[in-house]
Amino acid sequence: MSGPLDGILVVDLTRALAGPHAAMMLGDLGARVIKVESPGSGDDTRGWGPPFVQPDQGERESTYFLSTNKNKESITLDLKDDADKAVLTELVRRADVLMENFRPGTLDRLGFGTAVLAELNPRLVTLAISGFGHDGPEGGRAGYDQIAQGEGGLMSLTGSGPDDPQRVGVPIGDLLAGMYGAYGVLAALLERERTGRGQVVRTSLLAAIVGVHAFQGTAWTVAGKVGRAQGNHHPSIAPYGLFHCADGSVQVACASESLWRKLCAEFGFDPEAPGMATNGERVEHRGEVIALLEGAFAQIAAEDLLARLNKVGIPAGKVRTIDEVYTWDQALSQGLLVDVDHATLGPLSLPGPPLRFFDAGPGGETETTRREHLAPPTLGADGDAIRAWLSGGVAQPDGSEDVEDGHAT
Repeated sequence: MSGPLDGILVVDLTRALAGPHAAMMLGDLGARVIKVESPGSGDDTRGWGPPFVQPDQGERESTYFLSTNKNKESITLDLKDDADKAVLTELVRRADVLMENFRPGTLDRLGFGTAVLAELNPRLVTLAISGFGHDGPEGGRAGYDQIAQGEGGLMSLTGSGPDDPQRVGVPIGDLLAGMYGAYGVLAALLERERTGRGQVVRTSLLAAIVGVHAFQGTAWTVAGKVGRAQGNHHPSIAPYGLFHCADGSVQVACASESLWRKLCAEFGFDPEAPGMATNGERVEHRGEVIALLEGAFAQIAAEDLLARLNKVGIPAGKVRTIDEVYTWDQALSQGLLVDVDHATLGPLSLPGPPLRFFDAGPGGETETTRREHLAPPTLGADGDAIRAWLSGGVAQPDGSEDVEDGHAT
């Protein structure tokens, strides 16, 4: 199955993570993604390790790069070289989407500003991802994920307490910016069906992090309350968090009064006890609630505790390590691990796309999710094939002065 974006051509000029993740999302959906890399070194993440994987022959590969570049082709272009700029010009003319995450203004200096792109291809949708936005008093700042997590308030909400700010264990700002970017591109492609014209979609690491503040955002904007890190327990719901038991810990989520009463009935608590009768009271007395549950759980093994909670319908779960997730039958059943054949590394297993598709016809559902995936490309692996495809007259772009590449987000 080719996917819902079959026939869409994406030119991916991005590096590092936010932009490549956005492009991979479209590739996972069936788009043809041509990744444009710098000669010699390629995408920054090719050098981000350890861990690296070393084939018997050929260059070592970074697992970081492998994580965010499946379902792509690679061509190397020096965007300060006229002949290579001509290749990019022809790619732009044929593309549906162009993605870039240079510092604001860099693409203009390279001769491919938004006006030039629109003239080359009025139907082109351009995605531009920056660190802190393309305008405003700090629009030119370089952005990396951990810096943006701090500036965007996320680290102040994450950690064991207010004096222990922590970054999220994955580059969540980059990933969210990529997700919002892909979402914006799809909306622009849909609008193009009505207008016949493309447009520029812009987002940033800052915008993506603020975009997921959720209840912590409105706690401040509406109620004037500044959220702070408080470890593994929910600031607005109790009991909701991680609780210790005889041989480890489990996570329990009582997000309604009916669930609280079920929990009390199973473990012999009084649901109407002082300080326990309503969620608001339990939040105010969170320490007492935690002590009550952990006292009851202290002699119960985690697996037995989870079985009891599941039996009475209390949402609960364990804290899995990464290796446990990728060997879990449930994760595998959802297509969250895919097999590919890498040009130098051979057979690989990679994290799979988080979306599945079904034809809900009169005869019932038939899954149409894409099954075959391309391994992340070696540097420039598809350059000859792409140039051959473009052959037939590559127009020369207007000349522009040489500049150094901007810093990718």
